[in-house]
Amino acid sequence: MPGTPHAAAAARQFVRAALADWRSRSLPGAEAVGDRLADEAVLLVSELVTNVVVHAGTAVELLCRLEPGPAADGAAAVVVEVSDHHPTRAVRARQASAVDETGGHGLQLVGAVAESWGITYRRDLKTVWFRILTGAHERTYGPSARFSGDDLKLQRDLRAAELLAPAPARRSPARRTDADWINHGALSFLAEASDLLSGQLDEEQVALLAAQLVVPRLADWCAVWLYDGGGRDSAGATQRLARVWHSSESRIDALRMALEKDPPMLPGPGPQRDGAGAAAPWPWPQEPSGYGPGGAALACRLLAGGRDHGTLLIGRAGLMRFPDEVVGLIEDLTRRVARALATARAYRNQERISQVLQRRLLPRGRPDVPGLESFVVYEPREGAWAGGDFWDLFDAGDGRWCFALGDVCGSGPEAAAVTGLARPVLRLLARDGYGVGEVLDRLNKTMAREAADSVAAVTAAVAAAGSGLDTAVELRAETEQTRFLSLLYGEIVPSADGTAGARCTLASAGHPLPLVLGTDGAVRVAAVPQMLLGVVEDTSYEPESFDLAPGETLLCVTDGVTERRSGDRLFDDDDGLAGHLAACTGLGATAVAEHIRRAVHAFAATPPDDDLALLVLQATGRR
Repeated sequence: MPGTPHAAAAARQFVRAALADWRSRSLPGAEAVGDRLADEAVLLVSELVTNVVVHAGTAVELLCRLEPGPAADGAAAVVVEVSDHHPTRAVRARQASAVDETGGHGLQLVGAVAESWGITYRRDLKTVWFRILTGAHERTYGPSARFSGDDLKLQRDLRAAELLAPAPARRSPARRTDADWINHGALSFLAEASDLLSGQLDEEQVALLAAQLVVPRLADWCAVWLYDGGGRDSAGATQRLARVWHSSESRIDALRMALEKDPPMLPGPGPQRDGAGAAAPWPWPQEPSGYGPGGAALACRLLAGGRDHGTLLIGRAGLMRFPDEVVGLIEDLTRRVARALATARAYRNQERISQVLQRRLLPRGRPDVPGLESFVVYEPREGAWAGGDFWDLFDAGDGRWCFALGDVCGSGPEAAAVTGLARPVLRLLARDGYGVGEVLDRLNKTMAREAADSVAAVTAAVAAAGSGLDTAVELRAETEQTRFLSLLYGEIVPSADGTAGARCTLASAGHPLPLVLGTDGAVRVAAVPQMLLGVVEDTSYEPESFDLAPGETLLCVTDGVTERRSGDRLFDDDDGLAGHLAACTGLGATAVAEHIRRAVHAFAATPPDDDLALLVLQATGRR
């Protein structure tokens, strides 16, 4: 499975399906695999796979094996192996009493639940395995099996099936005791919280989910404050009340008004509770005019990655103080919320940088060219950084209009750095009067000499901006980060009166070749392939010239069009692009572009996995 936030859910589904399949096929020993064992295996697999995703960051390999026991007693064992491809990462502890680095209960829980377990290192693989007995040989948990510190305790004879029991949707009038709820539903609650929070990339949604997870299971109300500007350490950062939630929805507005009018003194730096550094008791007003009737409140700082992201404040009526079991669970939840906030803020920073680059790396608009109709389609792939594909269309003076469609080899900030180098150089050279071949020759030399340094500088700057650290920019050797560029570049000169079409001169440097659609529906290739830019410094580029008659259309695309994949087929197999262009006979530039765009999207059921860009120029025969 890929190492994504969805891996844990997929792993749980796989384990249950495997166990059910063994039982349905009546494999030896499978009849002894009961619901209790299935719940235990699913619980342990969920924790271990989450550990791989969070810390190893690699793909996950999951193996389930049934080991039949002696025929006399029908005993069997289920063995599960969870592997990652980060074998050099040291395991923090092998003892069952050690807490693993997720901040959860992965290895500790394995030691408490499994009959045996261990870690196997191979050259390119690290595997954590565990073995659970079936039937009468299933393990129970004695009073000594417990977590350390303020974390959860495994009580006598507690079953994993009970740990995984879903929490009630709402409290009954007679609320169960905290210890009873903690012992029966805490791990299921934390697993659910991890699944929900891991998929959120918006900090406001993270705050809302945190409040709704806490209320009404652990508290009557919850409020979340967030720091603007990336955290407490940011200059001028102040906390704002982001979310308020109450078990009685009709009281949410009143609670928000009370908190905004008379905000509590939220906890500051330093340990807040018994050295835990996470939670601190907070006094609750005794009058109904305050936050609610008398009770207890608890404030938790949202700490992750060395930054203070805000505060979570919860309250519950009828208590003088929160029980230790609830405090430990809230601290565990708070760590998950803080990590989700840190992830959402990092994503927001990257998205902001991408948007800024996108605005600066692309033209602000498409100019009107006399005697020509033009249209551009530019669609970066979903979630992509700026960079990759780019286009340009500009007035070069003396009646010349220049156009470009390029694709940087690679993606992300490295590709954006090359784009930021290529477009200004193109415009500068064209406006200085250089022809198509000379522009490409000089751009090629510039890229070969300067691209690597530009890539290193921009990459380091983006990394520093994303982390909020003042990181020194280190320029790397040219061979380490050179990015090549495929480019279709040309100039077009409309006729003096605009009625006789235009003269076009262009060259393709490693780019998909341009096509011309005639008024009779015939399609011809308008250039020959030449070397990518930035590969060989002394390459010379030869342009080609032709007349674009009134009604004829020039189509330029990137490989996001020609290499759009559906199974084993590409969009341009068997001249697929030319066939679709021929079907556009008689259409204007806008309609041609839209027809090709729709055809590319319809070619496969999945969204495009590459940037999509195309430029259409059509001689109109009129000014």
